[in-house]
Amino acid sequence: MKFLAPLIAVILLVACNNNNTEEQVTSQTEAPAQELSEFGIPVSEFQMREGTVKRGQFFTTLMSELGAQSADVYSLTQAARGTFDLKKLKVGNEYKAYYTLDEEPKLAYMVYQNSKTSYVTFGVHDSIFVKVDEIAVTVRTRVAEATINTSLWNDMSKAGINPMLALRLSEIYAWTIDFFGLRKGDSFRVIYEEILAGDEVLDIGSVQAAYFMHGGVMYEAYRFVQDEVPQYWNEKGENLRKAFLKAPLSFTRISSGFTYSRRHPVTRIVRPHTGIDYAAPKGTPVMSIGDGVVIQKAYAGGGGNTVKIRHNSTYSSAYLHLSAYAKGLSKGKRVRQGEVIGYVGSTGLSTGPHLDFRIWKDGKAINPLKMEAPPADPVKKENREMFNMQIMNIKHVSDSVKSIQYLDSLVLKLGKR
Repeated sequence: MKFLAPLIAVILLVACNNNNTEEQVTSQTEAPAQELSEFGIPVSEFQMREGTVKRGQFFTTLMSELGAQSADVYSLTQAARGTFDLKKLKVGNEYKAYYTLDEEPKLAYMVYQNSKTSYVTFGVHDSIFVKVDEIAVTVRTRVAEATINTSLWNDMSKAGINPMLALRLSEIYAWTIDFFGLRKGDSFRVIYEEILAGDEVLDIGSVQAAYFMHGGVMYEAYRFVQDEVPQYWNEKGENLRKAFLKAPLSFTRISSGFTYSRRHPVTRIVRPHTGIDYAAPKGTPVMSIGDGVVIQKAYAGGGGNTVKIRHNSTYSSAYLHLSAYAKGLSKGKRVRQGEVIGYVGSTGLSTGPHLDFRIWKDGKAINPLKMEAPPADPVKKENREMFNMQIMNIKHVSDSVKSIQYLDSLVLKLGKR
């Protein structure tokens, strides 16, 4: 932190001179005000009205309701050809309508927010035109870290971290960490990209690296592209992706474990329960833990709606009590790892919505939580040098970004004093 001392000194000096800023602000306000514009429209020349596209509202009806003349609406539909598909107006998307300042205001422009990064301007003022503009986006690297006290989602939110990172982490560590078994005191650090439009964060970009301390063991993950496919690897170059996912669904809890003597909640009979019950809301997507072929899709008595998949000559898995099957799923169909095959339900002998998940190895039921699956291919020898250099660069960037974020937070604190 020695190199931060000069920077911190400058920040403190700026904070101490806050008393002198009033005179500076006064002199600035005396300068001629610049003409404000929005979407290239001079806002002082028009009055603006905001709204959202409603269900059943088409472009022609929307423009007519905003006050556009029928002839202008027709001309806009012609001008939009090859520029913007008017049928793609989405319910809930925002728009802004600009009117003249006349005694009888007339519609001049309508700006439709097509996406987070683009908008469409419809002009009927001086001329008829339709123009699509992209909002400039920037990408910045960020570092986030937190310690687990209650749950991954809650603790990330409390730390001010974008909750979408929880989903990214669960995807990256899907083969190595059981997110249903996180412990108090587990912690993580993530180096990731944020996509911004101005100061607004639009989305989370790529996660460059992650360090997850779980049960006293550090799990590292580094993003590296091999054979044009981005994947995650540990520092040894071992692929984090394995033959099977750790769990067939996300962010639920285990309500019943693998045992040979469980009292059934409905029949009250003590018998083996050779699977794991995951409590989850009805309709939660259920995924295949690995590539394979569907060998059963049927109502199976106490198991209710069931899907069974043969992954290879050694392993097969089953998913019970489903409320519904995935569209297009059929016996004999080949499915991919992570593909949705059904949805959590309570069919068969069940007291509430949950997934009864089972795995067999060589025809014998095994505990899914204790199954060790082989990893995918490691980083190739010819790529190891590039991979190692990328790890070093990520660590350097991580330290630099962390220092910048520290300075940003310090400036914010000093500014509030």
